Parts: sequence; structure tokens; C-alpha cells
Amino acid sequence: MNFPLYIAKRYLFSKKSTHAINLISAISVLGVAVATMALVVTLSVFNGFHDLVATFFTSFDPQIKVVPTKGKTAPSDDPILAEIRQLPQVDVAMESVEDLALAIYHDKQTMVTVKGVDDNFGQLTHFSEILYPDAGKEVTLHAGILEYGIPGIRLAQVLGTGSNWHDYLHIYAPEREGQLDMTNPEAAFTADSLLSTGEVFVVNQGKYDRNYLVTSIAFARNLFGQQGMLSSLELRLKPGSDFDGTKKQMKQIAGDKYKVLDRYEQQADTYKIMNIEKFLAYVFLSFILMVACFNIIGSLSMLIIDKKEDVATLRGLGASNRQISSIFMIEGRMIAAAGAVLGIILGLLLCWLQIRFGLVRLGNTSGAFIIDSYPVSVHFWDIVLVFVTVIAIGWVAVWYPVRHLSKRLLDE
Repeated sequence: MNFPLYIAKRYLFSKKSTHAINLISAISVLGVAVATMALVVTLSVFNGFHDLVATFFTSFDPQIKVVPTKGKTAPSDDPILAEIRQLPQVDVAMESVEDLALAIYHDKQTMVTVKGVDDNFGQLTHFSEILYPDAGKEVTLHAGILEYGIPGIRLAQVLGTGSNWHDYLHIYAPEREGQLDMTNPEAAFTADSLLSTGEVFVVNQGKYDRNYLVTSIAFARNLFGQQGMLSSLELRLKPGSDFDGTKKQMKQIAGDKYKVLDRYEQQADTYKIMNIEKFLAYVFLSFILMVACFNIIGSLSMLIIDKKEDVATLRGLGASNRQISSIFMIEGRMIAAAGAVLGIILGLLLCWLQIRFGLVRLGNTSGAFIIDSYPVSVHFWDIVLVFVTVIAIGWVAVWYPVRHLSKRLLDE
């Protein structure tokens, strides 16, 4: 039998001579539980926003994107790219040409990112699901000599085109060869124009909605002088494929010439910022947890004073000083563990209630935001991290005070 553990459990659950000690012990458990609950809920909300943003990018970004490591473009007939296309796990492969250009509509103009795509762009992503006003509509980006474009919703607002413009949208890109003739500056640009499909797309991300204009790859190649070239090879794998294994295989084929990026790597800056925010929230709440653990110190200090006579009895029965110190040390750690378990249970309960009923809303008006209530996503390893953090802080917090107070008691 573990003698210190047995006595510590007796002290934790038994009545003390002073009622205030029981009250302070309960407050200690509750303080740790509240801080733990805050950690669980906060990290789960950050996970919810992380997953929500991931769903936005899923509609526009490909599952895997292969881009050159040097320069903006690469030959579309590169044997390396051909080998990647022919992997049995690849379901859809699409070439894309992407670059900056100047868009002018009537008296309004702005810089845009023109993304030229193949006809199978809708098979590669969920692009048709983010079209407005007709979500799910299949659109054609070229018909004969006519070329069509689909702007992001905020870009359409900036240019004043709306979802369906009736005149030409003029696109200008600088010539890649030759010298600038100051007497005829217009000669330094390649100009072309687009018609409207009657749609705009809505990713709910400013990076795309404000800057991107989707059109056919033939239009983009002519505009930028990139015949036979591509900016990226975009891929979707067959359902059930080993994603990590296939990506690793593609990297081996690509070598140093190309980068193979999944959706998270394509949006590395966005996710890096979100992860930093989540980490900072974790750090700040951990400091609050440390403050809550000071209640444990107060509870144990009063318990040590209350048990002076018991300590003398235990010493008379042969208990060593180390065993007596361990009794109070274990009790402090049990308080921390009880607070951790209670806090995790309460945190998970709150997360379930938020998922089920949306208790905390983002606004008073339904539909004012993309979602009506705060998103929540509970991740197993976050719960493990919270539990380990609470136990570690609780155990460290009680070590020195208990050691110091019990030593003074034993020396008396």
C-alpha cells in the first residue's frame, strides 16, 4: 500500500477541524476547473475557425498544387510534370496560368490577378458551389472566339460591373519583350477583353474575392505571352488514395525543380497567423491557470497547520519526514488533477452545447455573418495538451510551498 497516497486521500475527503479549509479546498478545485474549462473552450473555438477557413479554400484551391521553385512559369510538357500527371492516384489534373494585370471597366480600374484555368476546373474544385447568384451552375469560360471572365464579388464591386456586365471588361498586361517607347506607351501593353458569364464567385476571403478574375487558360496565355507554359499544375486525387504517401511520391519525382503544396501549404501565411493566435491564447490562459493554482497553496498551507497533531502522531508511528512531506505534496497534486478533470468535462459540455444549440452568437441578426454562432471543433490532442498543462503547472506550483511549509512543521 502507498502510505502517503492513502493518508492524502483521507485528508482530501475528510472533514477538517476548521470549516474554512474545506471551503478553500473546494474553491481551489473550482478555480483550476474554470481555468481548464477556458483553455478547452478557447482552443476549440480557434479550431472551429481554422476548420471554417479551410472549407472556404476548399472551394477554390486544388487538393495538390505543383509550382516551379524558380521563376513564375514552367513548360507544360516538362517530363517531370507528365510523370506526376500519370500517377495512378491522380483523378483530375489541370494546368493554370496566373499573373497580375490591369482591369478597366468604364471609368474604373484596378490591379487584378488573372487566373487562367482549363475546362475541368469545376471537376478539380468546388468552384460551381461558390458562384452567385446561381450556385451550382456550370459555366463556360470560352465559346469560339469569345472569352468570358468570372470576378470575385468584391472585385466586381470595385469595378462596378455587378454580376452581369454588358460591355467589355478590358484587361492589360505589360509586354515581356522589347523596350518601352515613351512616345507610344500603349504599345508596351497587351490588351484583351472579356465578356460576362452573369456570375461572380464568393470565397468569403478577401485575398480571392477582391483580387481574382477567373478566365480560360487560352486567354491568360495570350495575355501574358505564355504559350506552352503554366504557372502551376493543379491536381485532385482519387477518393480513398493515400494522400500523404502520394504527396511524398510527387515530391520525390519533382525533386528541387518543383514544390508540391497541399491546401494548408498553399495558404501557409493564413494558417501561420491563426496558429500564432491560438498559441498566444494558450499562453495567456496558462498564466491565468498559474494564478488559479495559488489557491491550492493557500489550501495546503492551512491544512498543514491544521494537521500538526496528526504529523506528531505519524512520526511517533515511524513515518519518515519524506513520507510526511509526500502526503501534502500528493494532496496538492490531487486537487490539481481533480480541477483538471472537472474543467475538461465542463469545457467539453460547453463545446457540445455550442455545437448543438449555438448559444454564443456572432450577431443579433441572422445571416449578418457567414455563420450565425461561434464555430467549435474539439481536437483530441488539444484536450491531452490541456490536461498535461494543468497537471504540470499544478504540480510545480505546489512543490516548493509544500516542501518549505512541511519542513518548517517537521523542524518544530
